[in-house]
Amino acid sequence: MITVYTVPEAFSPSECDRIVEVANTATPRDAKLVRQQKDHNYRRAQLVWLDEQPDTEWVMDRIIDLVRVANRDIFDFDVTEFAESAQVATYHASAGGHFDWHSDIGEGRLAERRKLTMVVQLSEPSDYAGGTLEVMTGRDTLAAPLPRGTATFFPSFMMHRVSPVTSGTRQSLTIWCHGTPFR
Repeated sequence: MITVYTVPEAFSPSECDRIVEVANTATPRDAKLVRQQKDHNYRRAQLVWLDEQPDTEWVMDRIIDLVRVANRDIFDFDVTEFAESAQVATYHASAGGHFDWHSDIGEGRLAERRKLTMVVQLSEPSDYAGGTLEVMTGRDTLAAPLPRGTATFFPSFMMHRVSPVTSGTRQSLTIWCHGTPFR
């Protein structure tokens, strides 16, 4: 059965603060799509890649632990590596922040090997409106839990989106686990 799995309090409030501080003091890049293309009608966000930032190794250590447990207990995918850096995405209402329906498996050597997606809610739910992470689970659409520090896991082939942020700013941490392509 295809499922969405959540881990409440995967990151503490102070750990979320540390990640947000790194993202807010780094120089962000405009979010892109496959093949480095931009389409602000499809996706509008700013990204900071954590492997380019000093003193963030602890974040990856936590991610590895979380993924190991989620994959062992729920997904049992052939996950062999993290071939891409964790990213912090910032969606500003003032800039029309959103990411339309998509899956995380796409073209290119890395994207076709994505097996498991993890998204961590870094913002307080009261800091913004809209901006809901929604995942299609067959006939239904599941809204990811909003509490700060919650990690949401789902197979990378599942359609999902971040609805438009209508006020404030939403920040999240995303990483993909890689393995042999799905058959």
